[in-house]
Amino acid sequence: MNVLIIAASVGICVAAIIGAVAVMVRGDDTSIAEERLSTLTATSRKDGLAGDIDSLTLRNPLEGTGSFLENWMNSQFNMKFMLEQSGIEMPLSKFSLLCMGMAGVGTIGCLFAPIPYFIAPIAGAILFFLPFFWVNIMKKKRINKFNMQLPEALEMLSRSLRAGHSLGAGFGLIADEMPDPLAREFRRCFDEQNFGVSLEQSLESMTKRIPNLDLRFFATAVILQRQTGGDLAEILDKIGNLVRARFRLAGAIQALTGEGRLSGIVLLALPPGLFVTMMFLNKEYVMKLFTDPMGQWLLGGAIFMQFLGALVIRKIIDIKV
Repeated sequence: MNVLIIAASVGICVAAIIGAVAVMVRGDDTSIAEERLSTLTATSRKDGLAGDIDSLTLRNPLEGTGSFLENWMNSQFNMKFMLEQSGIEMPLSKFSLLCMGMAGVGTIGCLFAPIPYFIAPIAGAILFFLPFFWVNIMKKKRINKFNMQLPEALEMLSRSLRAGHSLGAGFGLIADEMPDPLAREFRRCFDEQNFGVSLEQSLESMTKRIPNLDLRFFATAVILQRQTGGDLAEILDKIGNLVRARFRLAGAIQALTGEGRLSGIVLLALPPGLFVTMMFLNKEYVMKLFTDPMGQWLLGGAIFMQFLGALVIRKIIDIKV
């Protein structure tokens, strides 16, 4: 049985290495011009040229058709869009190579470690998806930073409008004066308008890249003001005050739930820490969880209960503002 597990693990590692090399040296199956023409004609037949002009003009001209793994990541996780949201300047081909490399290293490392061989494929799968969690964390961090910068940007845009500048000039001022990531998003919106994209469409694209309710309020207010008229500067001031009030309420909730979050961290970290400690103190005692059938059931139940407890604790301390 152990021989079969070792053979399967080595096969997975070899396949991962071959796939990584293939991603590095692969070539495009179709020309870029043919792909652009097919995309353009398909878009014009379905929605018209103006419906997707930003995706055509802002697309990387060196992009190809993508490998099977890249297409799978895009279809299942929309990975290219998540990388864009997280602000990580890494092509999807390199990201897929990173995932396969980590999976191969984790699998090979488990084969030489003093642990059962059947853990090697599991460790490889976990390490394969580890960069996904990293991208998700960076995405949340970037969106939270954008949310913190938004009230100041709205006030700056309001003052720019009162000074007599146009809305587009206000976007350019925010892009020049504010730090990233807010400056980058408003710069992109400003550039899209210079390329001929309508303001409504550029704002809609920005709200898709930054899923924030306050930003959605801002985009809706701007679109309605352009259609019906009104004092946009006053509306922006009210939205900015609303955003700051929401931040104050969120901070109060964070302070009140601090004890619960700390308790959850301690309770979730205690079993793995105790397992590692016992692994060094009495390895034979801990290995019964892997060798004995009853121990394997108990280990699986413990992992499931840990996961269930994490979900329950997160549900208790997650209060929507």
